[in-house]
Amino acid sequence: MSKTRVLFVCLGNICRSPLAEGLFTHHVTTHGVQDHYEIGSAGTGGWHVGNPPDPRSIAIAAQHGVDIGMQRAQQVHPKHFTNYNYLIGMDASNVERLHHLAPAGALAQIRMLLDEQRKDVPDPYYEGPEGFALVYRMVNEGTLALFKQLEARRL
Repeated sequence: MSKTRVLFVCLGNICRSPLAEGLFTHHVTTHGVQDHYEIGSAGTGGWHVGNPPDPRSIAIAAQHGVDIGMQRAQQVHPKHFTNYNYLIGMDASNVERLHHLAPAGALAQIRMLLDEQRKDVPDPYYEGPEGFALVYRMVNEGTLALFKQLEARRL
């Protein structure tokens, strides 16, 4: 049985996409289907490669019982377009950049997390705690909806 492979993508892979990776992993684990998924995150830029998530992302996740502290930032690589089924951008500019980076023959489906609402998840990097709380709520809602969509296709 092949796994459904999902990569969440934002600009630097320290705020939004680590939250999405952690929350999607939480949904998958809570429903006992972790053996059916491979989950990761990356950034379109390489400024933070090797760094842990932003402490504010770690804190908001921890407030909700999700540990993302062991994640390390990576940059989107051409292999991601064939190793993953879905590349999920946090906003329209991430999605546009992914389409630009996609090599010929890329297999991954590229879309926004809040695609159905056509809504960007804002970058909270320059925001305070309220910005991270808003992003947490949006990412939690989006990852749960994505999980339900992917499970409906899998079953």
